[in-house]
Amino acid sequence: MLKRIDSAAGHWFLLFLLSLVWGSSFILIKRGLDAFSFEQVAALRLFIAFVFISMVGWKYYFTLPKKKLKYLFLTGFIGNGIPAFLFTKSETYLDSGIVGILNVLTPLFTIFIGVLFYNLKVKALNYVGIIIGLTGTIYLLHPDIQELNEKTIIYSLIVILATVCYGWSSNIIKTHLQDLNPVQITTIAFTFVGPWAGIYLFSSDFIEVMQTHPKAWSSLGYTTLLAIVGSALSLIAFNKLIKMTGALFATSCTYIIPIVAVLWGLLDHETITSHHIIGFLIILAGVYVVNKRY
Repeated sequence: MLKRIDSAAGHWFLLFLLSLVWGSSFILIKRGLDAFSFEQVAALRLFIAFVFISMVGWKYYFTLPKKKLKYLFLTGFIGNGIPAFLFTKSETYLDSGIVGILNVLTPLFTIFIGVLFYNLKVKALNYVGIIIGLTGTIYLLHPDIQELNEKTIIYSLIVILATVCYGWSSNIIKTHLQDLNPVQITTIAFTFVGPWAGIYLFSSDFIEVMQTHPKAWSSLGYTTLLAIVGSALSLIAFNKLIKMTGALFATSCTYIIPIVAVLWGLLDHETITSHHIIGFLIILAGVYVVNKRY
């Protein structure tokens, strides 16, 4: 099975699977916000993911790589904890589709941080692909640019900060955690953030909300799906993809995420126009050029 995955076709399969899952995560976050505060949704996501992944990867607690703990700590907070709160905060104001579109900046920061701090070697063609992908994203976002205001800019910067965190974490995994099992990386990383999230969650009015809010159970269900599939399982796959291909290829899934986010808008009775289709095609062209060697 692993040999099948560790091939060009397997790499692309994981890339599109992650794009589908993470493109759907933004609408799940919004559904979680129906009943809970943004802090509770983020904390609940991290805590449930921690509980689930601990049951899957419990054996790795007995083989902790002490020399790697500081890097696992960093990827836990920078790659999981901080972005969970930033993305959820952003969706208290921004539309989930717009957040998904802004998430496309992740590969750009992956390259910037990799080149500046991790001696990442990037070909000129990779930069061309990034420019094409960003052009498609801007084109897709264009109808909303006229509605920009100070609050929109601030909340957009929150999303951008989250993409910086993702880019940094991806370089840490590729550079310092290459020799670890993806399940081990995910298990230990969530162990650094999950318990703290649980402490915060149960010290808030979470129990009271569960008892009184009419949408509490549905929000809990959506957030549980987000935590298990959108965090724990998908991060195992993501870490595996980074190890097999590198941070640049793995993070290029964020170019496809806007497509999934907009398609969710279609299911939510939004209109898909020729403008969206053209944007999709430009973004897909960018993904192809960024990963031309595949």
